[in-house]
Amino acid sequence: MKISYNWLKQFIKIDWKSEEIAALLTDLGLEVEMVDKYESVKGGLEGIVVGHVLTCVQHPDADRLKVTTVDLGDGVPVQIVCGAPNVAVGQKVPVATIGTTLYDKEGVSFQIKKGKIRGQESHGMICAEDELGLGEGHDGIMILDEALKPGTSAASVFKIESDEVFEIGLTPNRADAMSHLGTARDLRAGLSQTGVNVKFITPSVSNFRVDKRILKIDVSVEKPLLAPRYCGVTISGITIKPSPAWLQNRLKAIGINPKNNIVDVTNYVLHELGQPLHAFDASKINGKIIVKTLASGTKFTTLDDVERSLHEEDLMICDESGPLCIAGVFGGKSSGVSETTTAIFLESAYFNPISIRKSAKRHQLNTDASFRFERGIDPTITEYALKRAALLIQEVAGGEITSDIVDVYPKKIEDFPVVLNFNNVKKIIGQELPKEIIKNILASLEIKINSVSDAGLGLVIPAYRVDVQREIDVIEEILRVYGYNNIKFSEKLNATVSIAPRTEDYKVQNVIANQLNSQGFNEMMANSLTTASYVQLSEMLKEEHNVTILNPLSSDLAAMRQSLLFSGLEALSYNINRRNSDLKFFEFGKSYHKFESGYEEHKHLTMFITGNRNQESWTNTQKPTDFFLFKGYVNAVLERLGIKKTQNLPMTSDVFSEGIAIGFGNDVLVEYGVVKKSILKHFDIKQEVLFADFNWALILKLLSNKIKYTEIPKYPEVRRDLSLLLDENVSFDTIYNLARQTEKSLLKDINLFDVYQGKNLPEGKKSYAVSFTIQDNTKTLTDVQIDKIMNKLQKNFETELGASLR
Repeated sequence: MKISYNWLKQFIKIDWKSEEIAALLTDLGLEVEMVDKYESVKGGLEGIVVGHVLTCVQHPDADRLKVTTVDLGDGVPVQIVCGAPNVAVGQKVPVATIGTTLYDKEGVSFQIKKGKIRGQESHGMICAEDELGLGEGHDGIMILDEALKPGTSAASVFKIESDEVFEIGLTPNRADAMSHLGTARDLRAGLSQTGVNVKFITPSVSNFRVDKRILKIDVSVEKPLLAPRYCGVTISGITIKPSPAWLQNRLKAIGINPKNNIVDVTNYVLHELGQPLHAFDASKINGKIIVKTLASGTKFTTLDDVERSLHEEDLMICDESGPLCIAGVFGGKSSGVSETTTAIFLESAYFNPISIRKSAKRHQLNTDASFRFERGIDPTITEYALKRAALLIQEVAGGEITSDIVDVYPKKIEDFPVVLNFNNVKKIIGQELPKEIIKNILASLEIKINSVSDAGLGLVIPAYRVDVQREIDVIEEILRVYGYNNIKFSEKLNATVSIAPRTEDYKVQNVIANQLNSQGFNEMMANSLTTASYVQLSEMLKEEHNVTILNPLSSDLAAMRQSLLFSGLEALSYNINRRNSDLKFFEFGKSYHKFESGYEEHKHLTMFITGNRNQESWTNTQKPTDFFLFKGYVNAVLERLGIKKTQNLPMTSDVFSEGIAIGFGNDVLVEYGVVKKSILKHFDIKQEVLFADFNWALILKLLSNKIKYTEIPKYPEVRRDLSLLLDENVSFDTIYNLARQTEKSLLKDINLFDVYQGKNLPEGKKSYAVSFTIQDNTKTLTDVQIDKIMNKLQKNFETELGASLR
């Protein structure tokens, strides 16, 4: 947002330097990002003076050049070579002296230097209009008023305006400051805290009066919730023409190109008071003004000559024939002001911010009006701004006020009552402020004090401060005006030492994240919003359990995820499609579920692995990742966490084609395995993907702050292997559980290290290579004891599972 310093001075009389004003505005929360210099003529005509042509003779060596002597007011006439056909003795002309910088039409600068032109010295340049930036004329030099004295500055002759413009990075909550009035109001409050009390001057509308009642246009508001207040008045007998220089300079200073006097006035009042206005050509209005919505699909051509399809919720300004304007956003081509306009209907309104925001985004229109309406403007100045604009239009375009003001305001927008507690002010700010200072700050912000007690104040917040509706908001206002830099530091330093247990969630996460990083995994963070239809890929997930978004940005972000699998597969697919196919990912995240009893969040750790184990190298051959490698990573996580006494449980998830569930008691700690090809196909993934899903909440529950240890065994462990030929429907879980039942005391570990199914095996059979680790903590095992255990295991496998040795 751009704010003109000269314009601010119309509201408050102050002579501070722009740097000081910028610093104060920034302290008040209106951060000034830069201060630019504006000049109505580039360069400000610096170095240009009035010259008096004393002599003018033909150049001896050039037919089109004249050699002149010019008095510049310093008593020492100078010689200037001039090529203009209209230069003559006795003229008063603008002269660019030596060292003056001029600018061409493209804005490129060049400097006037002493030189020779066809052998004759020239000590300056007599200028035409376009060379000074004062017009387009280049037929000859400018001829000035004969009464002007030589040496007079051209800047004073042409009333060049110089200004300084503050570029303010306005935060969305400060709708009240989106104008010169609002900025000046804040500035006055800040100045009062520095001991500078200035009078706040607002433009007077006391001269507003109806001249003739000859052009009345009635207004009907059918949607009062979308248009709580609507004002209008007609002005007849106007003349459309360029605006006067002062108005153009005001607009140019803040980056707005002048168009014509009517449009310029509406833009001027918008940036002056923060109230958007719109002027309709009164001759193009059929009957009365109707504020309403239209049927979805209605076609409407806007001022930019684009035909738009309206939505049923778009608030429109219509007449009895059809739409004229998208309310608060953009005008219509058919009703706009043109060069032939002689009478206008001037609109000033307060529209519902949410309605305007939706319409602006729906049609991808971002105008100065919509920018203000959608953040919330001041509903109390609607009529005042209309009068201000009407008077300015009469000043720059002539005409008469030809109707009474129509003001449709069925339900007044009330101010906000807030109770302020002095103890809370002290608690939040950290310093006790004198009550009188608090009252003065509130008064400077136009916050009314309704009641006063020892405990606090009863306040009434102006309706235009849409961001101040709670006590904490009022305290923030007091603090920013008082000055953050004025809050003293306490002489006493208080510190809290946080003692967190080893099993604190973030600490455990860091331990596991470091381990997985060292194993080549990369941590990922996926969006919790996802596609609602993903739940159809698993029978375990239900659509009725989706936590859906009421107003989603897109169908891809319509629901909270019930599983971390699908967002992880999206990440894998994205990388694979970009030729990065060897991947190891992990993620700490939450899933979200809706049940009859309410909403639930579940914390997970997920792991993904796909592609080859290692990068391609001449020292090793490529080998794809497999289930057993992944199993090692999963078990390493549990081992690092010190979780033991786990057991294999039946799988509950249907996203795996093969997998294992590890549990503690009857609760599932982790499920891992190979993701079904049907699910991978949905994400266009053609390579095998292994996935693990840890129940992180249960893991944290099982962790203990107590440090447990066992002595290193004194006696060696022994490993024996069995290669078993089994029916293909026999799972490793069955072998594992049967082995545990067979030998409970000495059997320490059971591991499946090879699976084979195919050639050279009978149909319906498969081969499992299983290792058994046996150890006695009290003595060294003998071959007789070991053979006895292995024979017992072999016999039970043969009897219970129909297994045979290969």
